[in-house]
Amino acid sequence: MTGSAPPPAAETDEKATPRRRRLRLWVAVVAGVLGILCAGGIGVAVLLYDEETKIDRSQPDIVADHFLIAYLANRDDSESKLYTCKSPTLMDIENLRNQLIAREKEFGVRVSVSWGALTRVAVGEGQEDVSTELAISGSSGGQITSSRTENWRLRIVDDGGAWRVCSAAKIA
Repeated sequence: MTGSAPPPAAETDEKATPRRRRLRLWVAVVAGVLGILCAGGIGVAVLLYDEETKIDRSQPDIVADHFLIAYLANRDDSESKLYTCKSPTLMDIENLRNQLIAREKEFGVRVSVSWGALTRVAVGEGQEDVSTELAISGSSGGQITSSRTENWRLRIVDDGGAWRVCSAAKIA
């Protein structure tokens, strides 16, 4: 047998080992960096989600707006309770909502409620009235079939730094 013989196995392993070590090191570094970025991204996402879903009770008009959205637009009692005091007087606005629901069933229409500007008036220490005009519209097949407006006042009370709706009444 003439020619060169293959190098001994030990010589080949010695040359390959530093390359393999470097490759493993780079893979470990890249995996570590990706892991840190993913963990950081998850942390940022959680913080942003928390901030976006935080209940804002910092101002009376903001509370009134969120309450009206929850109570009249979404008709969600559990959400609206997030904006009310412990024993609110909401019979008038409850009657209005019940009328809207009854009209929808009776006439087969969709009744929606929107409102305009929210006007704040201080009425005492830690109490404000927020007034607005509700626009109540009935529609069927995408066409408005009826509409009316009503003036409403919501009494908002400061409950330890968080404003809450304690009453809602139609203004005659």
